[in-house]
Amino acid sequence: MTTAAPDLAQYFVPGHTFDDDAPGTKGTLAVVPGGELWLPTGRVVACDPFTCLGTGEAEPFTAEVAPGRYRVDAAVATLTGEGEDPEGPPHLRLAAARLIISDAPTATWEPALTAGQDPADLDDDEMFCYGVDAGTGCFYDAAADESFPDCQGDEGPLWDAFDADPYNPGPYTVTAPATGHNLIAFTSGWGDGAYPTWLGRDADGNITCFITDFGVVPDDEDDA
Repeated sequence: MTTAAPDLAQYFVPGHTFDDDAPGTKGTLAVVPGGELWLPTGRVVACDPFTCLGTGEAEPFTAEVAPGRYRVDAAVATLTGEGEDPEGPPHLRLAAARLIISDAPTATWEPALTAGQDPADLDDDEMFCYGVDAGTGCFYDAAADESFPDCQGDEGPLWDAFDADPYNPGPYTVTAPATGHNLIAFTSGWGDGAYPTWLGRDADGNITCFITDFGVVPDDEDDA
């Protein structure tokens, strides 16, 4: 039995507040647009781009969508603690990233799976996740995996995007000039770890979105 999805819809309600795990700290969520992602094959990949791009290790999800361009946005939390300097830079953490396939309301949530993953193999409270070793996550099309050789490691356009504003968690769009392929990347909540992606469906079973949850909103808030 796998862990049930949290209340993902609340992450994308501007102004939604929550109590952080740190005593006296509150979070306020904002929805930040991330531009359009081109999915020429409709096979969606979510991974840490700095460690996975071009390696062939990141498998696309088995749930495919029609080829096209789809909006990406992010739920960004501003965390405010007691006694913090209001003039200082805001403490921002990216709580979740969403690839929007349809504007229809999401009726059900399920794990977004890659080939060979079976929820029946999981113990209670286990989830399929992708690993993060460079503090970032992204969405891109499977056909684009080889299009960003200059985005690996601590150089290139993706590094430059994050490095230009260290207080901004994203999203950031990087486009490969030779192919037009693009990826949309963002920081991964509190940093390195393992994070699940959820697949939303409408009442007719059609895919509405993919959401990666970066664990910024505490579990007790999810269940509230």
